[in-house]
Amino acid sequence: MQLQLQSKMEMKAWPSWPRRLNPNSLLVASASASASASPGRLLVLGTGFVGRHVAQRLLQDHPGWHVAGTCTSPAKQEQLRSLGIEAHLFQLHEEQEQHLEALEPLLRDATHLLISIPPATGLNLHQHLHLFLNHANANLNLQWLSYLSSTSVYGDCRGAWVDEHYPVNPRTQSAISRYEAEKGWTDFGLHLGLSTFIFRLGGIYGPGRSALDTLLKRKDLSENQKRRDSRDFYYTARVHVADISQTILSSIEKPHLGKIYNVVDDDPAPRAEVFAYARDLISRRYPEMTDNLNHLKLGDAQMIIGEKRVSNLRMKNELGVQLIYPSYKSGLQSILDSWSS
Repeated sequence: MQLQLQSKMEMKAWPSWPRRLNPNSLLVASASASASASPGRLLVLGTGFVGRHVAQRLLQDHPGWHVAGTCTSPAKQEQLRSLGIEAHLFQLHEEQEQHLEALEPLLRDATHLLISIPPATGLNLHQHLHLFLNHANANLNLQWLSYLSSTSVYGDCRGAWVDEHYPVNPRTQSAISRYEAEKGWTDFGLHLGLSTFIFRLGGIYGPGRSALDTLLKRKDLSENQKRRDSRDFYYTARVHVADISQTILSSIEKPHLGKIYNVVDDDPAPRAEVFAYARDLISRRYPEMTDNLNHLKLGDAQMIIGEKRVSNLRMKNELGVQLIYPSYKSGLQSILDSWSS
């Protein structure tokens, strides 16, 4: 099959899929879940920090599964292959559209599809994937589809508690793109009768990517870090990558036609509190390193763009998730302990 992709300028709107829902739709999803009890084939589009951890957890806990994933560099490809992941190079360039035919065998073989692509390049690629998958619908084996979004779609809620019913109010281009992707993938999943999940992730941290690691870096903060510092005194949603992985994998055995879940821990503490705790952990364990820690400058409170406290009750009640790291304290302690092991 050859699929001619439209140019970026022509792809201004998401495809609008007719919804083929009927009383038997939930039976389709239930059958998909039953099939997932046996080893399947997971395809991860965008195998970064979260995608890699999900793949590793699946291969470790569920022997027989096959995992393939896309990445953007030969170095990342070799790293993923060393973990037992069938890694493929794939990148969508702004100036030159890349055809999706290279992904055709992977998409046809996959029983489960995890989309973890940043919104900067992801929106255009998502639209092309919709067209491609719809065209190949008759030959697909897909049972389950999941898109990783962000709690940023809620916007600034002035510190209020928000759950999945809270009105979204994305204010940044990134948040707007993520919300558009949420709607697009939900409609697409309903169109095909797939078990479909949208996961709104809090700030992601884990080994190699935490307040501890930031403090130990001997270089200037990136622009993204400086922007995050402007929210030091405000509630912030976060979640350990291990808890993201267990939540995603839990959904495979609980089919649903289009469900949204907040994926966060129980403690929406301000960043200033988190970094103070991280500094204290390092100082007590490695006192000789105290003078070498990065001194983060607390930001201007007027720059706050998205304060909220995000509820995870639906995640716990419906997916049966028991957080491994319910607070940043247990998460950071675990990361610190791993340095000595």
